[in-house]
This record gives sequence, C-alpha cells and structure tokens, in this order.
Amino acid sequence: MWAGVYPAVTTKFTEDDRLDHAEMERCFGLQMDAGCDGLIVAGSLGEGPMLSTAEKLEVLATARTAAAGKPVLLTVNEPGTREACATARAAAKAGADGLMVVPSPIYHTDPRETADALKAVAAAGDLPVMIYSNRVAYRVDVTVPVMQELAEDERFVAVKESSDDIRRSTEIINAFGDRFDLFTGVDNLVFEALAVGAVGWVAGIVVAFPRESVAIYQLMKQGRRDEALTIYRWLRPLADLDVSTYLVQNLKLAEALAIDSNDRVRMPRQPLAGARRAEVEKIVRDAIAVRPDIPAL
Repeated sequence: MWAGVYPAVTTKFTEDDRLDHAEMERCFGLQMDAGCDGLIVAGSLGEGPMLSTAEKLEVLATARTAAAGKPVLLTVNEPGTREACATARAAAKAGADGLMVVPSPIYHTDPRETADALKAVAAAGDLPVMIYSNRVAYRVDVTVPVMQELAEDERFVAVKESSDDIRRSTEIINAFGDRFDLFTGVDNLVFEALAVGAVGWVAGIVVAFPRESVAIYQLMKQGRRDEALTIYRWLRPLADLDVSTYLVQNLKLAEALAIDSNDRVRMPRQPLAGARRAEVEKIVRDAIAVRPDIPAL
C-alpha cells in the first residue's frame, strides 16, 4: 500500500506559540517538490505529544493540502488507549489516509497489552495502520510475535521499524514476506535497511535535505547502490542528528540553516543553545559546504 520516502514533518509555531500554517505549507511543499511519497504528521519529530487533538487535526488539514493527493498519515501517540481511540476516530473523520500508531509513551505495555491497545486503535479509526515499533524511545518493543497477532487484522498494513537493530528488518521479512510494508524509521540506518528489503523510509533529516534524501531512496530502488552510498556517506553526520534526545531541536535548527525556516519548539523543549547549538550548526554548515551533486534519477 505504502512505499517511498515519508517525511515525519515538523510542526511550525509562531512567535506566540500558535500553529504557523503558512510556514508548514511552505515546508511541506518542499518535501513534495523533491519527490517525497507522502507525509506523516504529529509524530515524535512533529511534537505530537505537545499538540492538542484539535491542533493535530489542523496540521493534518494543512498537510493534506500540501500533499495534493499523496497519502497523509496522522500519528496516534496518546498515553491512554481511550484517548488514542478518540484521536483515531477524529483523524478518520478529518480525512487522514492512515494512522501511525505508537504504543503508550507513558505506560510501558507488556506484549498482550501492546497488541490489544494497537488493535483497539485500529478498530476505532478503521483506517490503514503503520505500526510504530521503537523500543529505544518508547521502551515498548513491538516484536515479531506481537506482529504475528496483529497480522490477523488487515488494517495493519505497515511497520515503521525503529528498534536500532538492522537484523530486525530481515526477521520481519522472513516472518511475513510482503504482508507488511516495511519502513525504516532510523535515518542513520536507511542505506542498510533498504539494502535488506525495506520498501520505505519514515525520514527525519529529509525535512532539511529533501532532495538528497529522496535521491538515496530512488538510487537504491534503481539498483544504483554505489551512487546511493556516496550520498549516504555524506548524509551520515546529518542523519545522526535524528538519533538523539534532542532530535526535534537538532532538525529544526537544520531546517533553519538549510531551508530558511525557524527552530521554534514548544515547551518544555527549548531551542539549542551554547556548545550543543554550535556543534549542530557546524555539522549542518560543513555538510552544506560539500553538498553532493544529485544524479539524474
């Protein structure tokens, strides 16, 4: 159902902490112009847990306008299953093409609880679902046995694999074949994941460097691995910014430097400062200075 590069877009705020729809539409449009295949809103990078349900639906509407018919998924990351189900129903009513569902980020569910909560959200929204498996950030591992139970429900169509263990991608393919659309959610493992069979990338660094990110994916799918690897090696220091407690601040700063956006975040987050800010600025500016040429795709 889904494949390609799906940016986990950032949520843009005005100076007085309201949603900045004009800037989001501009930034989302850059993703589409570069050849991205869909958008995912209100995820970890999109500061979803800091948004009200109403705000999530507003961001969804802006993304749908920018996507011009390409799929837009809304992330369900509420702490309670009741609230998650309500968000799923609201997303379906608002026209979301699918959901990316996170197990509770507050309560660390056991395997039975994980499966039952995910199934409840899928039933409530009655939309195609991407399972978000991220044991590093959320301390809940959606394992292959849990996926086997979820596979009985046809609404579960994709997996965002973010375990940080590239072996898990092969384990999922060995267990399910093409039952799930396998996406990687780890920017600094994208070359490796595509090499072993992933069909998509839920990307972070793409928000600041869309053309280069799309090129890596397209070159890999065309079997032009050496060309893809050259760009990936250049991207790696930037991709590492996504694998951090400060991923939101890191990538919003990268957007400010690379696409002339801003790095406003919603508290309790604050923009980077001091030595950490200087380090990220250097990584981004150094990359821009040696930006690779993009081959014809």
